[in-house]
Amino acid sequence: MFKLRSLLTIAVALSLASVACHDIHLSYGHREGEIVLFDDLYSISVADRDHVVAVGYYGAVYYTHDGGVSWSQGKTDTLASLYKVSMADTMNGWAVGQRGLIIHTEDGGVTWTRQANLKEREGTHLFAVTAIDKNTAWTIGEWGTRILTTDGGKTWNDHSFTVDERHPMFQWLSPFEQEKVRKGETVYEDVGLNDVSCLPAPSTKCWLIGEFGYIFYSEDRGATWLRSAIEGSSEMEPVRLGYNEIEFPAADAKRLQEFAKALIGDAHLNVAIEAVANEDEIRDLGKQEDPSELFEVLEARSQEVRTVLEDAGLPSERVRMRNQPPWDYEDYLDDDPRFLTRYLDSRRNATPGVRVRVIQNPILFSVRFRDEQNGFISGLGGVILRSSDGGRSWTYRKTDRKQALFSVGSVEGRAVAVGEKGLVRVSTDDGNSWEPPPSGSFPVVYTYLRDIGFDPSGQVGFIIGQTGQVLRSTDAGYEWKQVLPTEADQEADQEG
Repeated sequence: MFKLRSLLTIAVALSLASVACHDIHLSYGHREGEIVLFDDLYSISVADRDHVVAVGYYGAVYYTHDGGVSWSQGKTDTLASLYKVSMADTMNGWAVGQRGLIIHTEDGGVTWTRQANLKEREGTHLFAVTAIDKNTAWTIGEWGTRILTTDGGKTWNDHSFTVDERHPMFQWLSPFEQEKVRKGETVYEDVGLNDVSCLPAPSTKCWLIGEFGYIFYSEDRGATWLRSAIEGSSEMEPVRLGYNEIEFPAADAKRLQEFAKALIGDAHLNVAIEAVANEDEIRDLGKQEDPSELFEVLEARSQEVRTVLEDAGLPSERVRMRNQPPWDYEDYLDDDPRFLTRYLDSRRNATPGVRVRVIQNPILFSVRFRDEQNGFISGLGGVILRSSDGGRSWTYRKTDRKQALFSVGSVEGRAVAVGEKGLVRVSTDDGNSWEPPPSGSFPVVYTYLRDIGFDPSGQVGFIIGQTGQVLRSTDAGYEWKQVLPTEADQEADQEG
């Protein structure tokens, strides 16, 4: 399989590049730790109300040990962008970024050392890290990356999503990659993971999210991961057909139209179409020497359903044709003699017809839990998801905007989401409804806001974003003030 960069990798790269536009610099300032040029910040970790670390563009690390009154720049000795930071406590933590970069601090963000790992050798981008304690952390990224350290980062063990012979992706791998799988060698799943979050010890709860609606939860610190359920993942009654039939009754057409119209306003929901055949059709039409007659029937059935959905107003890009006939199957048979047999087996059903189901396709950016039960996910297109059962299930919560929400943080009964072009939305009913912040409670911001975090008490919060902006709240997120760049910094910039 020709390995394209995953959708998530592209989305993240583009979104980060869109705000990383100022000139390259090498100076750490006029004195050690002084911030002279304010970099775009992508992630923040609030260890307690005094100790906070933020990371971002061009290896930037900013830290404060006095609750945001003063800020300094840490020494990273890297020019690569850092996408995420997580502090296990006030002194120990990790940051990760481009091309497998992992750096570690033991002094609260003042100095950082690089940690070798296999993803650095592979050049895989790492998008997130979560520190469970000073010895234990998970890191995730593109190509299904999940790596774990239990010794403070001295070693990182690979637990990435991979493909085996039973995986749906296996039949679409190249012959070379299929042979690697058969030999027991590693082939990574082509999926981007964008965020991972674990509550600090003694809790054992963790969560991770990615593209294609990937949402998982763990109750044993990531030793096992279980797939979460998402509201809206439904399947309509299959369209049933007779032997070698393609056209379906008017009643089924009406059902498909109603199904499509109910989804048009939810851009994060797509429809998957999958044609199936019964035993007689596979025997008579899907002969090993020439299965083209069966291929034509399956393809025509899918296209008939697709036409009805699109005529009902569902955009074509939201209709996914799954398990289409592999017309080039002969190219695979020399290296994989069972390729065609596996495909025909996958199309076998008790009755001929077409399966039609809703699939989730949100691009998800952040997952945060304030305790073991209550959490939020934010994503592209103003998406907010809410869970009150520890991440086992999620429900969508509507916002009034379609701009990206990069991060969401919550305290008891209140949540704040931030995103592109200064977008801020606040919930005062624990995420059930969202609205703009009250007048005067939030600075007017026109640039990107990337991340939000609260201290363990829930009283002190920080928001970071483009051009080094840091906002702080000391009243559980009701009012926010800009603390970086300071007024003096802004005046000096204007004079310069």
